[in-house]
Amino acid sequence: MPDTARLPFLLACLLIFAWVAWHVKPAKADPLVVDLSNHLVAISTGFTGTDVLLFGAIENKGDVVITVRGPERDMVVRRKERKLGIWVNSQSAYLRNVPTYYATAASRPIELIANDRLFASYHIGLENQNFVTTMEGDDTDDSLYRDALLRNMEYVGLYNDKPSKISFLSNQLFRTDIHFPANTPTGTYVIDVYLIRDGRIVSIKSTPLVVSKTGVSAEVYDFAHRYSALYGIIAVIIAGFAGWLASVIFRKN
Repeated sequence: MPDTARLPFLLACLLIFAWVAWHVKPAKADPLVVDLSNHLVAISTGFTGTDVLLFGAIENKGDVVITVRGPERDMVVRRKERKLGIWVNSQSAYLRNVPTYYATAASRPIELIANDRLFASYHIGLENQNFVTTMEGDDTDDSLYRDALLRNMEYVGLYNDKPSKISFLSNQLFRTDIHFPANTPTGTYVIDVYLIRDGRIVSIKSTPLVVSKTGVSAEVYDFAHRYSALYGIIAVIIAGFAGWLASVIFRKN
């Protein structure tokens, strides 16, 4: 192609390039990036608990708050009363949408990061969880049952009443350990990470984590739930055989 013929073509290419450079803006960097050291917690025979490392980075300075929420289930809380010298169940309440595990972590004391209204709107913290309560009996105040549920779950290590510490390795890099005790329920967990700056949430990232039984314990667990009646019969037979065998071994002449 002669130079005079190529000139309009080159001018057109330059004009297109200039238009693209002027109108197309560069992609913004993600203000929050997070990941887990392991997305699967395998519960096998002899499982005594484990820690999962959560790490990430932020674009600029800010505070990080993390919530870990286990699968939801319905629970019953019963109130005991002393009658004729014996403690018996009296009133009860059914609570729905209860997470089987709940933990939080924060880079600073939670009250210094934002106001209570922000945390309440995003259901961050045990005090901001929405449990649907159905009362049975004469009680009308469900706060007693709610508080009792929180105390019980904290006692068995499935709820943490105070946020764990998030450590910053620099101005941008952070990390924290999420502890899962030996009695951790199975299911899919949701980990939400909030970047908060000047009392406002700048970015939210969610990542799943699966807690699952593996090995022989998983097979027994699955069999017990699929064939509960047969499992109960086998358990009774094994218990009876074990008792008979023990009586034979330790029988005195």
